[in-house]
Amino acid sequence: MGGTADVDLYGWRPEAVVFDCDGLLVDTEPCWSVAEAELFARRGLPFGIEEKALVIGKSLPGAAAVLVGVFDEPGRAVEIADELLTLVAEVVAAEAEAKPGAGALVELVAAAGLPFGVASNSPRALLESALQRGGFAGAFPYSVAADEVEHPKPAPDMYEIACAALGVAPADTLAFEDSLTGLASAQAAGVRVVGVPTLRGQAFPADHVVASLLDTDLVAWVRGWKPV
Repeated sequence: MGGTADVDLYGWRPEAVVFDCDGLLVDTEPCWSVAEAELFARRGLPFGIEEKALVIGKSLPGAAAVLVGVFDEPGRAVEIADELLTLVAEVVAAEAEAKPGAGALVELVAAAGLPFGVASNSPRALLESALQRGGFAGAFPYSVAADEVEHPKPAPDMYEIACAALGVAPADTLAFEDSLTGLASAQAAGVRVVGVPTLRGQAFPADHVVASLLDTDLVAWVRGWKPV
């Protein structure tokens, strides 16, 4: 992770950029973890790294579909999703902050004159709350949320829809993702990915991986995207 830049990627200039939100632009993953830990605690269950890996990056319905089995609560996916949404919304609204370097990187992308947007596996209300808390309210010309597509991440639909809305082919688009779920979605759509993994120590087969959005080579690369 980090290290030498991928020569092929860093020698390329994308025509559009799509950012994930949770864990990438805004540090909501600790908020999700607090909510998820409470969800598990209410059932007398422990919550650790393995449990987190089961749900990170997933949409609410996707997470609930997994948790139905973990909790042995068949037929209660909707109720679990609603319970988790209520818990996480409270924490995000009170505690979420922008990830280091996120604001400056978004400003560099905007200065380059590229079409850009957000594709989030959170529902619209939670996405807007996270962006507001992170200081990104009104910063993105385009955004799409999980409850606005038929198949959220890891399906390619969200990236295909975002690329179409931005008017750029997936092959000419760059994504920033922090989870394997988001990575799978972007790659399935044919979008190149810079990975900034939230969970350390796991294989993350993006086109290039950095430890944070403050990575000096990454920032220099994006700064070099002069308007054409």
